[in-house]
Amino acid sequence: MYKKSILYFSLILMINTSCKSEPSKKDDLLTNAQAIHERVITLDTHCDINVKNFTDSLNYTQDLDTQITLPKMKAGGLDVAWFIVYTGQDSLTEAGYKKAYDNAMSKFNAIHNLVNEYAPNEIELAVTSADVKQIHAKGKKVAMIGIENGYPIGLDVSNVEKFYNLGARYMSLSHNGHSQLCDSNTGEEDDVWLHNGLSDLGKEVVTEMNRVGMMIDVSHPSKEAMKQMVALSKAPIIASHSSARALCNHSRNLDDEQLGWLKENGGVVQTVAFKSYLNTEKQNAHNDAMEAIRNKVIDSLDITWYNRSAFRALDEISQKEFLENRKTVMDITKEKINQIEDFPAAVNVIDFVNHIDYLVEKIGIDHVGISSDFDGGGGIEGWSDASETFNVTLELVKRGYTEAQIEQLWSGNLLRVLDDVEAIAKKIQVES
Repeated sequence: MYKKSILYFSLILMINTSCKSEPSKKDDLLTNAQAIHERVITLDTHCDINVKNFTDSLNYTQDLDTQITLPKMKAGGLDVAWFIVYTGQDSLTEAGYKKAYDNAMSKFNAIHNLVNEYAPNEIELAVTSADVKQIHAKGKKVAMIGIENGYPIGLDVSNVEKFYNLGARYMSLSHNGHSQLCDSNTGEEDDVWLHNGLSDLGKEVVTEMNRVGMMIDVSHPSKEAMKQMVALSKAPIIASHSSARALCNHSRNLDDEQLGWLKENGGVVQTVAFKSYLNTEKQNAHNDAMEAIRNKVIDSLDITWYNRSAFRALDEISQKEFLENRKTVMDITKEKINQIEDFPAAVNVIDFVNHIDYLVEKIGIDHVGISSDFDGGGGIEGWSDASETFNVTLELVKRGYTEAQIEQLWSGNLLRVLDDVEAIAKKIQVES
């Protein structure tokens, strides 16, 4: 009887200790992740902007209904945001180039207004890795500039240096559609190509980007264009917002052969938190189920629904009215979804870090980074805006990445490439 009592007491003690140790382990992991997140510099290479949100009355000092603002960056511990000078592809004509150039300049001006006029005490523009570290050490947020689509260059190669002097430190030579500089990945859909890679002007632009010290971004160009850029460039390249094609067969992602080129070149691929580039099947299943519920909500409220192109054609008052209605519809839809037990899961941080895992295994920790594509279609469950940035670090810690590795993924690798590109530019300038 005595022995049984001792045994029973020992079992209870073991159970109680086991029950208490599990939350303790979770608490320790969370505390460790928070400490790492606080210490490393977190950098997101792709955040789109709308110039309407860069005025004296409406800007990123306020918590706007956008995925990235200064309050959201502070809440989520996102230290560095690359704001994007994006121009959609239009006709390869004098008028098209002029319109694109003006659009690009408006976005450069918007970013400069944010850091110089609206929030100079909260955020500064960085153009080097040293700038990033110095600004971060002062407790401020960091702005950097990337160009998505070289279309605004027009036919004037000197615009590369002009954009560099305005703070741009990377540029993609195309977007969705072939530019005057190179073919786009979108050519895969119909197998129609304009240049079979780089145009002669595109080759000049690559050489000029090497000379001034601007990183070459291969996220949107075609595979053949990337191949030619790697062969021509004297400096490492980046893919500013792409993931692994082996895990998600989308032309915006890099296949294993492209990853091999990037590794050999010494570059970095910035894994992107874009749902349909991470898990298309999962995203489609979730979207189809959500749309079915959303359509019922729209019918019940008797609201006219507009797709993106139709929305753009509306006048400003109608757009505002639709956005208010849209929020109501989506809030009700989400509420209904939350009540459905077996609703198809959304693409989330786990799917995102699966791509990071694959890329690290395939090409090594030195060649992988992180991007969101916020306000340009990016955002996933768990990292839906900048305020949830910590969740990425938490998932990395859960998977066993060390602090040094997490620092590399968040900013170290990208800033190393920036340093390499700058050093090569200086060498080219001395030799020329």
